[in-house]
Amino acid sequence: MDILDTDAFDRRQRRNMSWALLFSLLPFFLSAALYFYLWTPDLPSSITAAGVKSAPTLLLAAVVLSWNGGQSVLGVGGGLIFSAVGDCCLVWPELFLHGMGAFAVAHLLYSLTFLSSRYAAYSSSSWTRFLSLILFMVGGGFYIYVYPFLQKAPDSDLLIPAVGVYIFLITLMGTLAIRTRHTATLLGSLSFMLSDMTLALQVFKVAPMTHGQIVVMATYYLAQLLIAVGDMKAVEYKDDFAKWKRS
Repeated sequence: MDILDTDAFDRRQRRNMSWALLFSLLPFFLSAALYFYLWTPDLPSSITAAGVKSAPTLLLAAVVLSWNGGQSVLGVGGGLIFSAVGDCCLVWPELFLHGMGAFAVAHLLYSLTFLSSRYAAYSSSSWTRFLSLILFMVGGGFYIYVYPFLQKAPDSDLLIPAVGVYIFLITLMGTLAIRTRHTATLLGSLSFMLSDMTLALQVFKVAPMTHGQIVVMATYYLAQLLIAVGDMKAVEYKDDFAKWKRS
C-alpha cells in the first residue's frame, strides 16, 4: 500500500469515525433540547428537574466511557460524572457549595487529563504562556470584582475562600487546555469559564440577567460537549502529531 492509498484509507476511517461519533452524540442533543423545552424561570426544585438537567452530561459521560474505555473514569469521563452531580446539587440553592465542590473535582480531573499522555506533548511557547497569563488575569480580576458581593452573602466565611479556590481550578483547567492546542478542548474550557462567570453574576446578585439561566446552561452544555469531543479525538490528534514528527 503506497502513501496515497494510506492517506485515502486514513481519510475514510476518520470520516466513518466522525459519523459514528455524531450518531453516538444524538442522545445528548435530544436531552439538551428537552431541558430547554421544559425550562421555565419558576421551575421548582425537584428530583425530576435534577434528572432532566443532569441527563445531557451523564449521556456525554457514557459516550466518553464507551469511546475511550474505563480509564476515562479518572479523566474526562469522571469529570462529566462529577459535573452531573454538580448539576443536581445546583437545582437546590442550599446545596450550592456542594455543587461547586463537585465541579471543582471535575476541573481537577479535566486538568489531569490534559496533562496525560492521551494528548500530544507540545513544548511551551511564548504565545501559550502569554494566553495563560491573560487567562489568570481574567480569573483574578473576576474574583476581585465579585468579592464585595461575596462578603454580603449569609455564608460569606465559606464562600469567599471556596469561590477563590474554584476560580483558580477552572482557570488552571483553561490554561492546561491551551497547552493541548486542540481547538475543541480550548473552546470548551473557555465556554465553561464563561458559563460559570455568568452563573456567579446571577447567584451573587452582581448583574442579574433576564435570560441569564439560559445563557448559563447553553454555554455549559456547549463546554461539556466540546471537552468531551476533544478528549475522544485526542488520540487521533496525537497520532497525527507523531506522524508529523517522524516525517
